[in-house]
Amino acid sequence: MPIGVRFVIPNVVASHFHLREGDVVADYGAGSGFFLPVLTGAVKGTGRVYACEIQKPLVEKLGDFARTQHLQNVYPLWCDLEEPNGIHIKSGELDAAILVNTLFMIEDKDTAAVEIGRTLRSGGKLFVIDWTESFGGLGPQPGHVISAADTTALFESHGFVYERDYPAGDHHYGLAFRKI
Repeated sequence: MPIGVRFVIPNVVASHFHLREGDVVADYGAGSGFFLPVLTGAVKGTGRVYACEIQKPLVEKLGDFARTQHLQNVYPLWCDLEEPNGIHIKSGELDAAILVNTLFMIEDKDTAAVEIGRTLRSGGKLFVIDWTESFGGLGPQPGHVISAADTTALFESHGFVYERDYPAGDHHYGLAFRKI
C-alpha cells in the first residue's frame, strides 16, 4: 500500500456518528467486527450493537470476537438485507445503523434500503461509507462502485433525508442520512 494512503479508521470515522450512551445500533455487513469496539464504546453498557452478517461462518466469528474482546453488548445476527424481513431486528428498534464497504456488494439495493429503513426509528440515523473508486486491486471492481450521488438518490427514494457528508478516508465517502 502506498505510504500516506488513509483508509477507513473506525475511531476517526465514528466520531462523526454522534452516538450516545444507550443507543441501539446495527452494523450491517459487520464482516470481521472492525467497527464493533468503537461502537460498543460509544453506546456504553446500556446500549446494544447488532453485528449483522449474511455469511454464517462470520456470524460465529463475530460472537467469538465479541467474547474475546469483552464486548458484552454485541449481538451477532445472521441477516439478509436483500430479503423482506431478512433482518431479524424489530421494526423501529434502532437509533442508528452503519453500512461500511457493503453497499457495492448488494445486488438488490432497493430492498436493502427498505429493510434498513424498517429497522430504524423515525429520526434514526444511517451512516454509509463506501468506495469512491476501485483502488489498486482493493475494494470493488470499477463497474461495481456506487457513487455518493447514486447512494444519496437510493436512500432518499426510500424514506431517508440526506443530512451531510463527512471524511471517511482517501478512497471512501461518508454520508449521513436521517429516516423520515
